[in-house]
Amino acid sequence: MNAFLAVIARDMRLAVRVGGGALMGALFFLIVVVMVPFAIGPNLGLLARIGPAILWLGALLASLLALDRLFTTDHEDGSLDLLMMGPIPLELAVAAKAIAHWLTTGLPLVLVTPLLAMMLNVELRAMGGLMLTLAAGTPALTFIGLVGAALSVALRRGGLLLAVLVLPLTIPVLIFGVAAANAAITGPAPFGPPFTILCALSLASLVLGPLAAAAALRQGLE
Repeated sequence: MNAFLAVIARDMRLAVRVGGGALMGALFFLIVVVMVPFAIGPNLGLLARIGPAILWLGALLASLLALDRLFTTDHEDGSLDLLMMGPIPLELAVAAKAIAHWLTTGLPLVLVTPLLAMMLNVELRAMGGLMLTLAAGTPALTFIGLVGAALSVALRRGGLLLAVLVLPLTIPVLIFGVAAANAAITGPAPFGPPFTILCALSLASLVLGPLAAAAALRQGLE
């Protein structure tokens, strides 16, 4: 357990130090949301209707920003080899790296959501439900991206390959995340069913993502 927590703490320090953590993701999220009203005009009703989709797209793209460096830096300096031979199983090590990525990238997106949602004319009463959908769904984005990062770590131009691999797999998370957010904001569809499926997707990716990522690393780095 101490080694697991040490990997999380190390990756969080590195993410903040190189500027690939909370600040970059939150800033990109802010840029996406701010640009939308300029693109569609001052139609508050339209902004409120498309607000959940814009917030979820922004969160999806922001969460992918630092994924290409999730294993690349460790591969270049030899740290990845030490993790593979370390005292904890590789599956737990990559899970710790994914948790650190979510804490430095996904969690800040959830925390700044109320401020950005007000720019899209989202009512205050719906802020809690909107934040809950992002808190439940962004871990799935991270653990799905973990597999793509592991597959692309030993390849040149892995960043482009990462986007090609990961984006199609995140479509179910995006669909049910937007559906749950719409239910929380406008209704009349119930909030429970899409939110439950969103939680199930996150739990499934939490279990399967580290297993697949560890297998991809072992296969790619042999």
